[in-house]
Amino acid sequence: MPTIKIADNECFYTFQEEGHDDTIVFSNSLGTDQSMWDKVVEYISPHLNVLRYDTRGHGQSSIHSDKVTIAELGQDVIALLDHLKLGKVYFCGLSMGGLIGQWLGIHYPERFKKIIIANTAARIGTENGWNARIDQVKEHGLQSILDGTAQRWFTPEFRETHKAIVDAVLEKFEQTSLQGYIANCAAVRDADFREELPNLRVPTLIISGTLDEVTTPADGEFMAARIPRTRHVQLQANHLSSVELPAEFAKNVLYATKNEGDFYLKIYN
Repeated sequence: MPTIKIADNECFYTFQEEGHDDTIVFSNSLGTDQSMWDKVVEYISPHLNVLRYDTRGHGQSSIHSDKVTIAELGQDVIALLDHLKLGKVYFCGLSMGGLIGQWLGIHYPERFKKIIIANTAARIGTENGWNARIDQVKEHGLQSILDGTAQRWFTPEFRETHKAIVDAVLEKFEQTSLQGYIANCAAVRDADFREELPNLRVPTLIISGTLDEVTTPADGEFMAARIPRTRHVQLQANHLSSVELPAEFAKNVLYATKNEGDFYLKIYN
């Protein structure tokens, strides 16, 4: 599978070029890899070319530093698009990927047709909370937060009825590079786009999970009220809404990519 060197790190990516006119980029959440999009991509690929990548320090992408910023992670996306000679694309990121999407929409609006940011916020969590998590995994490893992660990511019903899917996601989480996880925790901790959201002028779809206590529907409303051209939808899911409800998630993504004009007027919020 292809990798490229970006900022002295190996970036692992998968590009499904299906001959469509448009391409969508998917960006994973903290502690996952590009496989989190597998089911969504099954619905998307008949309509769009799909580019997935493992964020620096996740999956098969390497990292060689103890800290990274959302700006650096965003630059990785631009470097990957340049490498593949892709012009204007759609972007979809969840949680940390949603922070990357906000940065890209603010700083590189000319590269994106629309931005989809799911289960995210302009600022996620608190500095003290992230520092406590970093200290926890430094001392006890990722295994020590596995149960809490499952509870934050999936509803109790989904954990009970889709145990194999949950176990597979948690196995990927536990295999994440500790250095990569800690560095990306710092990136999420330090990201704050609350004052910059009015500068995100790319049409933006916001997806929230009604049962998500990490990035709540209120966080989605906060962003929707400040991003000039938005639509905000809520799915009956927890934090990994794309895993719990892939068909519904994909339906909203495709609707966003296929509708232009007044689709993003505030009347839809």
